[in-house]
Amino acid sequence: MKTIQGPALFLAQFAGDEAPFNSWDAITKWAADCGYRGVQVPSWDGRLIDLDKAASSKDYCDEFKGQAAANGIEVTELSTHLQGQLVAVHPAYDEAFDGFAAPEVRGNPKARQAWAVDQVKKALTASRNMGIKAHATFSGALAWPYVYPWPQRPAGLIETAFDELAARWKPILDHAEDCGVDVCYEIHPGEDLHDGITFEMFLERTGNHARACMLYDPSHYVLQCLDCLDNIDIYHDRIRMFHVKDAEFNPTGRQGVYSGYQSWVERAGRFRSLGDGQVDFGAVFSKLTQYDFDGWAVVEWECAMKHPEDGAREGAQFVKDHIIRVTEKAFDDFADAGTDAAANRRMLGIG
Repeated sequence: MKTIQGPALFLAQFAGDEAPFNSWDAITKWAADCGYRGVQVPSWDGRLIDLDKAASSKDYCDEFKGQAAANGIEVTELSTHLQGQLVAVHPAYDEAFDGFAAPEVRGNPKARQAWAVDQVKKALTASRNMGIKAHATFSGALAWPYVYPWPQRPAGLIETAFDELAARWKPILDHAEDCGVDVCYEIHPGEDLHDGITFEMFLERTGNHARACMLYDPSHYVLQCLDCLDNIDIYHDRIRMFHVKDAEFNPTGRQGVYSGYQSWVERAGRFRSLGDGQVDFGAVFSKLTQYDFDGWAVVEWECAMKHPEDGAREGAQFVKDHIIRVTEKAFDDFADAGTDAAANRRMLGIG
């Protein structure tokens, strides 16, 4: 067995225009002060990283990693959640997602998609330049408006959507293979890859591509009433990344999974800071350890109530308390009386 690495922190929810969240040097010092050993980097945030330079210059990557290391921080992964979302966008969401793109391609879905593909490929190249083996992203979505089977879906609609989604991602996955980097799709409502079945549908269409992997985040499964632990049993061979995020689902007579268009704080299902929700993290860490997951436990802080800086500091200690340092010997080794082949046969009555 292997020991999970951590704690690490996804910086997307913390980067901002005020110190210490507005520069790479300052935010890594702050993360270390909170108790983190690593950070996952949002590649779209120019306050923290220059993605073009990271993709084109190993020297830049070495300096980037070196500055973090001087502050006691390792770069665990890069993320293209926003760019990955734009690889596939249903027209209903064109305006809502346009702000994720560079200004010069907004209002032009075809140009925006090409930009997004290029961004993800650059992030994969940058990951290779940094010696990172896994990359976090979203799949995007063409079929999401049809997630509920009413009105009745025309025959072939979902199949066509997944055929197209796979066709768009296949060249990116091939580039990931060239880079030696796993593409870890966060299984997430709002994406076409939002549960195990949809991941399998996509995987089949990519020819079971070796680089098509999962980012496991149990909070998204709690809100779907999906079995978080069985998911690990089924997909552990594809789980290459782990977001440690909590959630709770408290249905009432007025609302359930869909939550009546309410704000996050008023929803039956909502994200919580670590330890404030319903995820059984003792069991989750045990399952991942059982299956030799040796990636990073990355805190993704999202909570409708708690202050983010409190959630971050508490999260670092929470992960430390849950990481299982694996044993190098069996607990009952003291009782080993020793044996040999002949003794084994005598004990079985076949000597």
